[in-house]
Amino acid sequence: MKSKNKRFHKGLRTAGLFFALVFAYLVLAIPFRVMTVIPGFTEIRPVQLLKPVYGVFFGIPGCLAFAFGNLIGDLLGDSLRWSSIAGFAANFAGPFVFWLFWSRLSKTPFSLRTGTDLLKHLVTTVVSAFTESLLITPVVMLVYADVDAMLFAITVFLNGTVFPLLLGIPLMILMQEEFGFRPCANRYAPL
Repeated sequence: MKSKNKRFHKGLRTAGLFFALVFAYLVLAIPFRVMTVIPGFTEIRPVQLLKPVYGVFFGIPGCLAFAFGNLIGDLLGDSLRWSSIAGFAANFAGPFVFWLFWSRLSKTPFSLRTGTDLLKHLVTTVVSAFTESLLITPVVMLVYADVDAMLFAITVFLNGTVFPLLLGIPLMILMQEEFGFRPCANRYAPL
């Protein structure tokens, strides 16, 4: 009976974490939806700074929160389209790349203390942004032929690299070093 009760409480904590992360995403995303690059499709997205944070510190619940946050943002911002399905997948995959790298591929635990760690993080950021662009751009091209696919892909890629590197790294260092957050992404995390 105790193990069932323990699982229930763990599930409640995970659900609470998920909703808190979605809320944080929306608080950061909604105000910037006015900075559009392609109306109804993409904008300048400082919320992308949360992508590595959600993947590294919160794992799969963080990846799901990032994806659902984007979907809810599309709904609230009147830009919910068929391409939002690909956007959901891309916004799950972005933080998932960080989780996957630091939990399965890296031979060292997550840290941004050395040049080598920063280089790993830079490469992971580029792979994550490329993955997002690769997942969503072909769908936008296929369904919405009037959208400039090159501009769209470049915007997705730049949003996915610039904000996580310039703003995400300082936030992650602050979270780990000053506030004591422990990365969820470690070698022993279950897939």
